[in-house]
Amino acid sequence: MEVNNEISALEPRTDLSDLHDTVGAIKAEIAKVIVGQEQMVDLLIVGMLAGGHILIEGVPGVAKTLAAKLLAGSLDAKFSRIQFTPDLMPADVLGTSIFNPQSKEFEYKKGPIFGNVVLIDEINRAPAKTQSALFEVMEERQITNDGVTYKLDQPFMVVATQNPIEQEGTYRLPEAQLDRFLFKIDVKYPALDQEVSILQAANRRQDLSGPESLVRPVATAAVIRRLQEQVREVLADDKLLQYIAALVHETRQHASIYLGASPRASIAVLNCAKAVAVTNGRDFVTPDDIVYALPHVLRHRIMLTPEREMEGVTPDDIIGEILKAIEVPR
Repeated sequence: MEVNNEISALEPRTDLSDLHDTVGAIKAEIAKVIVGQEQMVDLLIVGMLAGGHILIEGVPGVAKTLAAKLLAGSLDAKFSRIQFTPDLMPADVLGTSIFNPQSKEFEYKKGPIFGNVVLIDEINRAPAKTQSALFEVMEERQITNDGVTYKLDQPFMVVATQNPIEQEGTYRLPEAQLDRFLFKIDVKYPALDQEVSILQAANRRQDLSGPESLVRPVATAAVIRRLQEQVREVLADDKLLQYIAALVHETRQHASIYLGASPRASIAVLNCAKAVAVTNGRDFVTPDDIVYALPHVLRHRIMLTPEREMEGVTPDDIIGEILKAIEVPR
């Protein structure tokens, strides 16, 4: 009897079957085109369920842009793509007021940021003036133009890409903007066998319309909103909240860190841990969910001291040290 009681205590208190089926269907659609890169796909879905924005960093040709387009293609939702360039102005992103000669009034023409999934390609190619235009919309899901506030339809998710190697014609993202990204995903080169599979798939493909045409919508915007509500209802014990707070607090006093993470980072870790939990079939958070989410949530939010950077130390190295230093709750 005691064993049965323990098992029932671990069973989900809410029905996660729809969520599990939807996530599986989205992964299956993306897998029609992308070989490997499982972690990137998993984190894209976790970020979507957590209601956050994602920054993808990697060298050209590792399917950063393609992954975002495939995710959008698997959803029956509005998709927008913005190519950031040095001459891009805020109005090109947010929209602008245009005079209507018939009504003799200015009318607001919405920009491409009004979408459910918005892909910003090469986000670090736009100057600070254009970057700052994203602050309000990414944090508050709204745009203020001429004193009028326009709410964006939900879900709203920005997926931005950048190349870590190129320096010519690029601008460093402001810390305030980086803090608005839930995740930073570092995309690596595929393994040899995966690259062979990529070549075989490209060799077989006869359709000239592109690989995106292979993906079909398997979920609506309304379904994603409902799944996001389920994620927010996931249980997190007070001990785990204290664990998250201790991890983030350690970034503010670690000798190798010049700039630590903010309370927004703590909330991000919690939301991500909840999303990781439901994708693993649980409606409660475990320490493993927090450990999995932490590097992706913090790596772009902390700044190392110049001395450690010169030694070749990475933020992930320091995050690993912090995870070892803070005791895991039992």
